[in-house]
Amino acid sequence: MTPFLAKSSKLLPKPTRRILNNASDRLFRARDLVLADQTPYDVLHDNGLVKLRHYLPLTEDEILVDDTVTTVNKKRHKVPLVIVPPLAVNMLIYDLFPSRSLVKYYIAQGFDVYLIDWGMPTRKHTHYNLSTYVTEFMPEFLAKVREHSGQKELSLHGWSMGGIFTLCYTALTHDPDIRNLVILGTPINSHASGAIGKVYQFIERRAEWVRKNTGFRIHNLNPQLLHTPGWANVVGFKMTNPVGSLMGYWELVVKLADRQFVINHATTSAFLDKMVAYPGGIVQDMMVRIWIDNELAKGYMQLGKTEVRLADIQCSLLAGAGKSDNMVTKAAVQTLMDHVSSTDKEFIVVSGGHMGILSGSKAPQDVWPKVGEWLAARSN
Repeated sequence: MTPFLAKSSKLLPKPTRRILNNASDRLFRARDLVLADQTPYDVLHDNGLVKLRHYLPLTEDEILVDDTVTTVNKKRHKVPLVIVPPLAVNMLIYDLFPSRSLVKYYIAQGFDVYLIDWGMPTRKHTHYNLSTYVTEFMPEFLAKVREHSGQKELSLHGWSMGGIFTLCYTALTHDPDIRNLVILGTPINSHASGAIGKVYQFIERRAEWVRKNTGFRIHNLNPQLLHTPGWANVVGFKMTNPVGSLMGYWELVVKLADRQFVINHATTSAFLDKMVAYPGGIVQDMMVRIWIDNELAKGYMQLGKTEVRLADIQCSLLAGAGKSDNMVTKAAVQTLMDHVSSTDKEFIVVSGGHMGILSGSKAPQDVWPKVGEWLAARSN
């Protein structure tokens, strides 16, 4: 701010100065406002793209969870919890606010928490596909978790596409030491997912005609052609609720005088506006396996030359869907229960949309405790 403007601003009423200061900070110093990613962790393994985080134990006896004081559980659970994120998102969503942090909550509940950070793939990684993540990265990084923790048995927490990685790894490897699976907002029956499911059904009918009448195959394309940059994922996510996205910015304008609201908006935007690229190979697999052929709804998925069958999953399973999730609806997730062989399995419907079930304002009261209690009973 120039000396002239600085001097002039002092002549303005205090509420007006507050609005101008908040607007300036939000526009030009947004990074300084962001509250996310403050829970300390160590990076235990780094292969040049993917990193393994281990979150450190909390030292304070009490922490804030969504402005509510929560006591740190002195009892530690034996089975570590490994968070398996989806692609495209950055990791801020797992530690979004100091008072609304999923990783901090589960540490406070006595879990040893690890997170696989998929990194930021570029065009040199565009040939990576579902098999790359399931058959190469998952075994590599879970081995590092076991080495560090000294425990063979693990609980895996997969949200959205992270649930696909988790299910396919467990079914493919028959890993006997995967004790618990938590699957949230994962598209098992994508054709049952409301309006977007109707779109997938339409595409499936056209794709079937193409297969019968032409030699065109999506997997024959160069993955470079399907590499999806981060900005495109931002646009795609916001277009699932364009009115809500626009209203968020309108609310910012209306509440510019509220410093805390401005800080919260900057923090949430740091996640929503900075998504990560999809490798072209992943896009190929998702288009064919999930959106068109809807393979998981039939109980299997093709990974390269190998067929993964959900019936091979026998560990304890908790699956959940968000009440207001219009990307992956209840019907899209619940199909999973028909295919796994687990005798200990439970399906829940919780508050929130696709992002809200993980880190929304209602998650600390509705989602996290239900998952935490379920895991705690199966982690010793």
